[in-house]
Amino acid sequence: MTAKTLQHRSRLLAAASLTVAAALTLSACGFSTESGSASGSDSGSNSGPGSDGSGEAPRTVKTAMGDVKVPAAPQRVVVLDTAELDSVLTLGVKPVGATHADVDSGFLNYLPKDQVAGITDVGQMMTPNLEAIAGLEPDLILTSKIRHGDKYAELSKIAPTVMTENTGYPWKENFQVHAEALNKQAEAKMVTDDYARHVADVTKALGGKEKAGATEVNMVRFVEGADIRIYGKKNYIATILADVGLGRPAITDKAKDGFSYDVSPEKIDLADADAVFHSTYGDPKKSKETQTTGSGLWKNMDAVKNGKVFAVDDQLWIQGIGYTAADKILSELQTSLK
Repeated sequence: MTAKTLQHRSRLLAAASLTVAAALTLSACGFSTESGSASGSDSGSNSGPGSDGSGEAPRTVKTAMGDVKVPAAPQRVVVLDTAELDSVLTLGVKPVGATHADVDSGFLNYLPKDQVAGITDVGQMMTPNLEAIAGLEPDLILTSKIRHGDKYAELSKIAPTVMTENTGYPWKENFQVHAEALNKQAEAKMVTDDYARHVADVTKALGGKEKAGATEVNMVRFVEGADIRIYGKKNYIATILADVGLGRPAITDKAKDGFSYDVSPEKIDLADADAVFHSTYGDPKKSKETQTTGSGLWKNMDAVKNGKVFAVDDQLWIQGIGYTAADKILSELQTSLK
């Protein structure tokens, strides 16, 4: 994200926060609209009226686990996955706690250091420390069913827990759920508008829609303990490539469930395209990156011969899953492909 974009977004978020604060003040004076009643699972012992100190009645959010009552203005938020961390920080909210990804940096390295400073680490993403979470006395927990559905009963006893169904591909829809839970819809609109403008700028910089569409791009991920993944059209990074209007090679249509088509180093030439981006999860040798990129098959790919192969940060391109990450990816796409 450029400094100009950061400054622009900060001003917009600040303005939106003032607007929301004013609306809450008017509401407290008797101008509030009627809150909907919850059905299904009313989770969390902290979801009573005024529990967030605002004096406002809790709101109802539709989640993957049913309707959940959340505070009017959550103050102590805990997030249990990388997408949720990106969402809350993008919306100008610093959580009191977050899980860490399975990386040396803990919180993903593309996130501004000042934004993650002071956030309590509540354990590894798939095995959050429930005692540590409870100790933070959160008034809202954000995660997804695919990650922590088996812990929903325990989490919802700690605080209202808002879960999306999945992560990755539906990241834009999930972001809107996060914004609703945080009562940050106005800020979310500004974020998505900024993203749309950035997408349009990148497409224009790449020569327009027709030229972008004629440029076929592949995303390859080397994963320790697994086959090499050629990413399909139903994952986070694919949505960004599609938004820009970039073409995708026919091999992507073979991806299982649209996610990825997995190959051995001996079939890496199937990943060839006009441009190939690649990242590595884990040790380069154990993930077969070193072996593959040193092979004759790799070196003979057209993308390699034409200087259109780009190593990118796995934490940013694959693991981040949010608008702050997407903004940075867009800038890297423009720089690499122009």
